[in-house]
Amino acid sequence: MILPRLEHRDRHAAERMDDPDCDRQMLERTYAQFHIVNTVVTGWRATYRRHVRPLLRRGATTTALDIGSGGGDLTWALTRWARRDGYRLQITGIDPDPRAHAWAMRRPAEPGLSFRRALSSELVAEDCSVDLVVSNHLLHHLDEPQFAALLSDSQRLARLRVIHSDIARSRTGYALFSVGTWPFFPGSFIREDGLTSIRRSYTAPELWAAAPPPWRVEQLGPWRNLLIHEPAGR
Repeated sequence: MILPRLEHRDRHAAERMDDPDCDRQMLERTYAQFHIVNTVVTGWRATYRRHVRPLLRRGATTTALDIGSGGGDLTWALTRWARRDGYRLQITGIDPDPRAHAWAMRRPAEPGLSFRRALSSELVAEDCSVDLVVSNHLLHHLDEPQFAALLSDSQRLARLRVIHSDIARSRTGYALFSVGTWPFFPGSFIREDGLTSIRRSYTAPELWAAAPPPWRVEQLGPWRNLLIHEPAGR
């Protein structure tokens, strides 16, 4: 295996599933397999325990927004984890891609869970607000203006906390993902797009430099960056 040079972000690499004309069967197989990858590599269970669960309150409903929710894996998982812990979480997953939205709408129903085909800017224009804003594997998809717009929208939408979770680019992570996914996920974009995602992703210092104060970066293990914002006084 020949590793690419990963000293700098590959801003020009494109994930195949982002192509509106990509193979629909492979795309749907990718959505179906995402939960496996997310369970293994994203660390969201630990992020939920550390950054989401402390915001939840007995006898009250906490509202949340998952931006760029894709097939809805994170949205669905957060709902179930909160309910199992005895809390009420009302969460909406938004994504502008009609294919992702259609897939998410086919997920099993959960109390407090909903999906909407929309951009975060649309919710800002509607003067919406929620307690918590999250995203998973969204940051590396964005160019600089989109990145800045997401951060601005997130700050305006969230009353308590914003958590944007993404891959941390590294040669070791690239090698492990390449080897670990080689025998699996046939007929989907998981492996190819996953490697492209790593090439497009930020290191922790790059993310610190890209996001203005008071945003902060927290490293969740060696493969994961959390970009976090809390309103003044929190």
